[in-house]
Amino acid sequence: MKKSGKFDKLVFVARAIRYRKLNQRRYYRLNQYIFATEVRVVDEKGKQIGVMPISQALQQARNLNLDLVEVVPKAQPPICKIINFKKFLFLEEKKAAEQKRKTKKTKLKEIQLTPFIAKNDLENRLNRVEEFLKEGNKVRLVVKFRGREMAKKDFGYRLIEQALIRLKDIAGTDMPPRFLGRQLETVLTPVKSQPAARLPAGQGRQGEKNVKKTENENQKVNL
Repeated sequence: MKKSGKFDKLVFVARAIRYRKLNQRRYYRLNQYIFATEVRVVDEKGKQIGVMPISQALQQARNLNLDLVEVVPKAQPPICKIINFKKFLFLEEKKAAEQKRKTKKTKLKEIQLTPFIAKNDLENRLNRVEEFLKEGNKVRLVVKFRGREMAKKDFGYRLIEQALIRLKDIAGTDMPPRFLGRQLETVLTPVKSQPAARLPAGQGRQGEKNVKKTENENQKVNL
């Protein structure tokens, strides 16, 4: 009886997961399953055809050997597209995948230092921080203190300051350095570098000529 109860519980959980996954999908009404009596029709490329009775819209779709898909059911009247339904689903999935690819999730990475870290080790850790930031991740920079090292808190602040100066062009701070127990922490956030301002055409070369001319004049004066 106990085994049977455990099996029933697993089946219930599996069904709940399957139900949840199915409900995450978006469903579309099409053809004769569209309830509206009047719809706004667009073609495959999104060009408006006009508002018409559902019977007329269905007839136009049949004449083109295509489907009538309700794409915006809450509009007044609902918007329907004349398109092959399989192609429509493919395009929607492709659009969702592209949107997911563009929406990159930011992760929080962590790099740990010690107050008396060697110069080479510090350089390697900061190089790693730079890599994480350029990938679009946030970085928690942690200086760990042990035992009597707590008497030298200023060494930790100096390390954080050194890191901020080194990474000033690619990172900002979410919070100022602060102690949490025996750890000095700050969070670095990637920032987009501003592109250099472009000079009008010909102004760059002309500026160089003016600088050289000024230098020559100064040399003559000195002579």
